[in-house]
Amino acid sequence: MARLLVTGGAGFLGVNFVRHVLASTDHRIAVLDKLTYAGNRASLEGLPESRVTFVEGDIADALLVDALVGDADAVVHFAAETHNDHALAEPAPFVRTNLVGTFTLLEAVRAHGVRFHQVSTDEVYGDLALESSDRFHEGDAFSPSSPYSATKAGADLLVHAWVRSYGVHATVSHCSNSYGPYQHVEKFIPRQITQVLRGDRPRLYGSGEQVRDWIHAEDHSSAVLAILERGTPGETYLIGADGERSNLEVVRLILELMGQPQDAFDRVADRPGHDARYAIDSTKLRAELGWEPVHRDFEAGLAATIAWYRENEDWWAPAKNATEAFYAARGQ
Repeated sequence: MARLLVTGGAGFLGVNFVRHVLASTDHRIAVLDKLTYAGNRASLEGLPESRVTFVEGDIADALLVDALVGDADAVVHFAAETHNDHALAEPAPFVRTNLVGTFTLLEAVRAHGVRFHQVSTDEVYGDLALESSDRFHEGDAFSPSSPYSATKAGADLLVHAWVRSYGVHATVSHCSNSYGPYQHVEKFIPRQITQVLRGDRPRLYGSGEQVRDWIHAEDHSSAVLAILERGTPGETYLIGADGERSNLEVVRLILELMGQPQDAFDRVADRPGHDARYAIDSTKLRAELGWEPVHRDFEAGLAATIAWYRENEDWWAPAKNATEAFYAARGQ
């Protein structure tokens, strides 16, 4: 697999994966990204041109996708519309990108016999009760609760159908919530960090009791590469690092690490249909592929993430005002 096509490679998880692959393999990479508001060409600056090429385009463009897939040994599919608040406000782009785009890619890899990996989310499984100790497992039934998670679940089902019906060599991974550098400021952790950096107060949905299972983007990248290289086609793998924290705990830790009082945040109305808890059981990934997370210390990983945003204001500042205007219009 010397030639990889990485869709969504200018987005948060995609660019972290591209950088991880460059550092740990000799692969060459073609990045296909539409450069919507969540994709940032600057995230790829400084990468070696001899190993990385960039193509601006839409994964639903069948002619473009077919040409790029025909020149690849494997496709790693990160491209997606991902933000729940945007999905609630305007679901149509989520259907086009997450469903039609994935279908377009699957048809291309079927035609060219190319290995395919689908990067998905734990949100397709719905949520777990706060008081429960249960975790998501590969065989759990899908129960999505938002337009975003529903379109991702639909895309995952397409992948499984193309494996069974056409023999496509594909795998799927479902990951818990990721954090780290290059994440758009609309997302929970970078939004709170950049609020403090601008001298504003973080904003927390409702009680903040909702629990997320956090994993550093570098650990997610190493897991995806392990699945691509050693995973069994047709199989699903869950990626997690045992990082359960409530949203309230995360906000308070950010404030503490940034030298602010732990109550220096504002509460806003809760998101409609806000999932209660996510938790990943990654036993299969660890046992079968020998993968282990490196960033086990969430506080240390969060401190490093804060430092990255403090040192890279030029990267995130252009998107901050538009992001906060979007939330302000919704009282969030």
